[in-house]
Amino acid sequence: MTRDDNPGRDAVPAALRGGGGPDGGRRRKRSGEEPMVPRAQFQDYYGKPVIKPPAWSARDIAGYFFLGGLAGAGSALAAGAHLTGRTSTATALKFSSLGGVSLATAALIHDLGRPARFTHMLRVFKPTSPMSVGSWLLALYGPTAGAAAVSAATGLMPRAGAVATAGAGLLGPAVATYTAVLAADTAVPAWHGAHRELPYLFAASATAAASGMALAAGPLRENAPARCAAALSATADFVADRAVERRLGMVAETLRTGRAGRLRRAARVLTVAGAASAALWGHRSRPAAVAGGLALLAGSACTRFAVFAAGIASATDPVYTVAPQQARLDEQARLDERAGLDERAGSGELGG
Repeated sequence: MTRDDNPGRDAVPAALRGGGGPDGGRRRKRSGEEPMVPRAQFQDYYGKPVIKPPAWSARDIAGYFFLGGLAGAGSALAAGAHLTGRTSTATALKFSSLGGVSLATAALIHDLGRPARFTHMLRVFKPTSPMSVGSWLLALYGPTAGAAAVSAATGLMPRAGAVATAGAGLLGPAVATYTAVLAADTAVPAWHGAHRELPYLFAASATAAASGMALAAGPLRENAPARCAAALSATADFVADRAVERRLGMVAETLRTGRAGRLRRAARVLTVAGAASAALWGHRSRPAAVAGGLALLAGSACTRFAVFAAGIASATDPVYTVAPQQARLDEQARLDERAGLDERAGSGELGG
């Protein structure tokens, strides 16, 4: 994809295309002055990205995003299934949550390079650091999810197992969504720009994955809540995805094009198809329930990998870093100019 192929680049603020200050040359027009040199054309920062792209591995970190979401949302659904007597579904979700958090932790440690780097993050607790909070969440959630799964498998210590199930269910939503906060806390335009909406997208995607696991692994007689969760999460996923796109503005090009665009379109098709299959036939057909569940799992994975790919694409292209910043400066300059005119009009200067 070339620069000329991106329609959103036509919307790059005037100050980037034409130099000058934040007023984009308006003062020169009012004063009648002409620029002494040709207007500069924004390209890049000496041939390099303005910010350093994350060195994270797509397989490790995007997989970590997906597996953590599956584990956390799965524990929340498992707690509900446990309370309502759907023991087979609850047990299946407890095991999938334990497997998900184990694989997610392994992927994180693999990307870090050495296990000690993970344990070193537990030496302090810093509430203002998403990485610190996330490390402690994993450290607390993992053993709790493990205890719930072991109790369900062996039948031993059922009361302790119930307490562990409730604890994992309470920690699960935070585990499912904190990765969105972690990504949005960086300077990556496609992640930071949607810092308000990204946690909702991750929550919806995680719920779709967990409901898919419940449909695929649980019996038909117990899957009514999973079918409802699948329909609700698919709707929420679509709404949150559109909200992210609107919030990002021109940076949303990174979600619509390239690898991220292909993954995002696949995620939409898989999520809608999975939810529809579960709603229409999941209550009476085991193959339909399994197929719908697997489609929801695949759709959730595609969503996480699409968000990751969009972030990397936005970090490597300097336009997506500088253009939104300059747009905000231009808007602030317009607001300041308007406030100045209003103040002058109020004092009678313009009328005189």
